[in-house]
Amino acid sequence: MTVDINWLAFVQVFVVALGGAIIVVGFYAIGVRMLVRAGRVPVVAPAEFTDAITVITPKEAARAEKAAAKAAKKSPLTTAQKDLAFVAACASFTLCGAAVLSGILLIVFNH
Repeated sequence: MTVDINWLAFVQVFVVALGGAIIVVGFYAIGVRMLVRAGRVPVVAPAEFTDAITVITPKEAARAEKAAAKAAKKSPLTTAQKDLAFVAACASFTLCGAAVLSGILLIVFNH
């Protein structure tokens, strides 16, 4: 019994996976950048984990939130530009989700 490997199919899967990863990460990065540009810096509340390497204290979290609010006030953009950046962020996140969903649908229905 011999095993034949279809190397062309292997290369196709590798290229599509690499391209998909680049698209998803790229759209996500653009979305986060546009959120920051719109003055809506994503501040995540710290989580307490028992085995965490670093735990942020409530004082540090408040300081980070204050710095984000201060940076949002300093934005040289007009309100219309901030709204446009927020719409671009939402569109970018939507495209990121669509890329993930299309990959899942491709796996499920085109096996």
